[in-house]
Amino acid sequence: MSITKEAELEGMKKVSEAVALTLKAMCNYARPGMTTKELDDYGVKILNDSGAKPAPSLTYGFPGATCISVNSEVAHGIPSEKTILQAGDLINIDVSAELGGYWADNGSSFVLGDDTNGHQPLVDASKRILKKAISQIKGGVKIADIGKLIETEAKKSGYKVIRNLTGHGIGKSLHEEPHEIANFFDRFNTTRFRKNSVVAVETFISTHSTIAETQSDGWTLTGNKGGYVAQHEHTIVVTADKPIILTEMNKIWS
Repeated sequence: MSITKEAELEGMKKVSEAVALTLKAMCNYARPGMTTKELDDYGVKILNDSGAKPAPSLTYGFPGATCISVNSEVAHGIPSEKTILQAGDLINIDVSAELGGYWADNGSSFVLGDDTNGHQPLVDASKRILKKAISQIKGGVKIADIGKLIETEAKKSGYKVIRNLTGHGIGKSLHEEPHEIANFFDRFNTTRFRKNSVVAVETFISTHSTIAETQSDGWTLTGNKGGYVAQHEHTIVVTADKPIILTEMNKIWS
């Protein structure tokens, strides 16, 4: 969507705050011995308290309110009573929701407890690369150039990117134009970021794989060559200068 009036910006701020607070609370609440279903239930309560509705189930009939992916799962992990969190796990939580007709999306990967399995450098790289990518986004910038930046920075850090998972436009629905904000340089994509548009930008930084493949449950994605993936995501408003990071407590990144 494009922000055309103050009421639209306020609507995006409200849903983005609900999503950001839920994601932060879930990351802090996660404990070894907890099931991912328990963690998802906790997230549902926070969203409900804010008046927001979980987007995955609302939009796609996903069997959970949030996507919780653990270790080798790249994305779209289904909350389950069978998946028990362990110290050292690489966890990704992706929270998206609707509130008052507006939609926002926010994701974060983190290591649960001590980094006994050596995942922290991957997490740090994903977070750092997303911050750098967003800092370069403004009206008129080619989407492909941001993809090039993400892939280049990943390679500098010794990693790869998942090529078939991308960021996207957002606002009046969960997925809007532009439909592909890729993590690599797509020379066929000549689209540019538009001033006042709202987009969800996300990194998928990988140790081994470059393609995410759907598993037998129809939802969970894993890498085609194994390994691990870290993802971080923010919903932003594109401006003529510094973007507004809606899911980072409505502050502008300096």
